[in-house]
Amino acid sequence: MSEAHAKPRRRGFGRWIWRTALLLVVAAGAFGLWLITTPGPMDFAGGQRVALASYQGANPTGAPPELASASLVQRGAYLARAADCAVCHTAEGGQAYAGGYAFTLPFGTIWSTNITPDRATGIGAYSDADFLRAVRQGIRPDGARLYPAMPYTSYRYLTDADALAIKAYLFSLPPVRAPARADTLGFPFDQRWLMGIWSFFFSPGQGFQPDATRSAEWNRGAYLAEALAHCGECHTPRNLAYALDNRQKFGGALTAGWRAYDISSDSAAGVGDWSDDQLLAYLAAGHAEGHGTATGPMGEAVDASFSQMAPSDVHAIVAYLRTVPAQGSPDLPATLAGPASVSPRAGMALADARGRQVFEGACASCHDWTGVSPIIPLATLTGGRAVNDPSAVNVAQIVILGAHRMTPQGVATMPAFGRTYSDSEIADVANYVTARFGASPSHIDAAQVAALRKASAQ
Repeated sequence: MSEAHAKPRRRGFGRWIWRTALLLVVAAGAFGLWLITTPGPMDFAGGQRVALASYQGANPTGAPPELASASLVQRGAYLARAADCAVCHTAEGGQAYAGGYAFTLPFGTIWSTNITPDRATGIGAYSDADFLRAVRQGIRPDGARLYPAMPYTSYRYLTDADALAIKAYLFSLPPVRAPARADTLGFPFDQRWLMGIWSFFFSPGQGFQPDATRSAEWNRGAYLAEALAHCGECHTPRNLAYALDNRQKFGGALTAGWRAYDISSDSAAGVGDWSDDQLLAYLAAGHAEGHGTATGPMGEAVDASFSQMAPSDVHAIVAYLRTVPAQGSPDLPATLAGPASVSPRAGMALADARGRQVFEGACASCHDWTGVSPIIPLATLTGGRAVNDPSAVNVAQIVILGAHRMTPQGVATMPAFGRTYSDSEIADVANYVTARFGASPSHIDAAQVAALRKASAQ
């Protein structure tokens, strides 16, 4: 073959290589963009979204009708509880709203700030515009960006009136002098300016828009669940950029060292097979017969937020949850185990003797060998996701940290055993509990328990 014929062929092959490489780069970029972008939190519903001012139904925002004649501060107090502000802005043993709560993340620790009206260390110098910008856009008065541990991507859906009612309530509180603790994030996560780029992609650009095709109750539930209660912040998995991945909306996630379970309409892993009464009981009281007890961050949310809501608002949240598409968690069993045998030795082939020994010494007197507590329903183990979760994350955490739950009779307390037992002993008792009371035994080890301690440390 002559050189005259070879050169055009080589040039054609070179062009093919460059075109293929360009296509691969474009495809990789498109795939990467797909991975880090996500639908809006209400996009699953379809329907006809309209501006709030144009909505013809009952206003889904604001305080409930029961507070129609309440003062601005009273309405703000209700909305602040619905938004769960106190839990994140109050350190254990600290003064309310004075900050100091730790968010332990894979790349460092962020500390919540003082939101009392102290002018030097709190928000006392904030104007209305400053407050709205911080709460809904994550930008402080000095222009610095907030990290999304402050759920401004959810609070973006708050109306001006509701956000400013919360401000009025916070400004009615006694000022507390409490300087902010320094965050401990590694590079590049310590560069706050990067949050501007993050927010460009993941912070919605518009406020709450009702769905004209849905009922007033559904729209009220959507506003409460997405804006105020920000349920997705814990129950929705995150994408590669650590933003909520609404393709798996409410499908469950690991948050602050606890597993927030699937709350979609999935009948096996989610709440699809829960009755309305069971869901209402779980949100309002933190326990649903046959489905378990709220602990950890969810227990705090129940005690400080959901249990303080008007019954009509809890009903609205349930109505909204019913419509979230099923997601499913393949690692959770479809059928939950029932009460165990009354014999302490039953099921011993599934767990070692040390786990049984720890359970006998620290747990059996309250939880019983059957897992059905003779003392208080909150202490019943059987039927709950935690004991049926083969990761045993929440079982280990409740042993480490204990629990303090509010009941009509007062505070119900489970002691914290984190300082009493070693990591290996906690792993053993967690494995024993899941083997005895769950559908599938766990195999958590001491190293995993140590990691859970770190993830939930304050």
